[in-house]
Amino acid sequence: MVLFREREGTLQLLLGHMGGPYWTRKDEGAWSIPKGELSEGEDALAGALREYTEELGHAPPDGPVIELGEIRQRAGKQLVAFAVEGDFDSGQLDPGTFELEWPPHSGRRQAFPEIDSVAWFDLATAKRKIVQGQAALLNRLAGRHPSGDASSPPSSTSPIALTRPCTWPSSKRRGNRSSERSG
Repeated sequence: MVLFREREGTLQLLLGHMGGPYWTRKDEGAWSIPKGELSEGEDALAGALREYTEELGHAPPDGPVIELGEIRQRAGKQLVAFAVEGDFDSGQLDPGTFELEWPPHSGRRQAFPEIDSVAWFDLATAKRKIVQGQAALLNRLAGRHPSGDASSPPSSTSPIALTRPCTWPSSKRRGNRSSERSG
């Protein structure tokens, strides 16, 4: 789920810096949209809302949801993404965690935050910071937003909202992940 806002005529996007030891000293290419794996039979939008809540510790804001479509990331994982306009105070981050054997081959499992920080970026900066395979999602959102990047041709003059009803999860479902995180 991509959270966006407009400040002084500039489109801004909220990205999360991926948590865990592999990403600690990386910046460019180490940021991501809040995302995760769908549960068996789970609707893509419901999964995106759940993952946003798990990764940031707060439910996404109410509002029209923009469908950004599907992309295939470098590792072959398919990602279906959505966007919603809203605000988020980075000081309110309460991330879920995942477990990983660390150091490798030590037999010790440690918990790490799924996202260790969040920040708002303008479109150009977000494209540098985000995992390369997710940049297409930012272009799609910019093409649908009036203050988006002029170099990305708009696909419509206004955001495309989903036509199916959308309800936000009322409870925060969080927990540890047993799998390794990757962009």
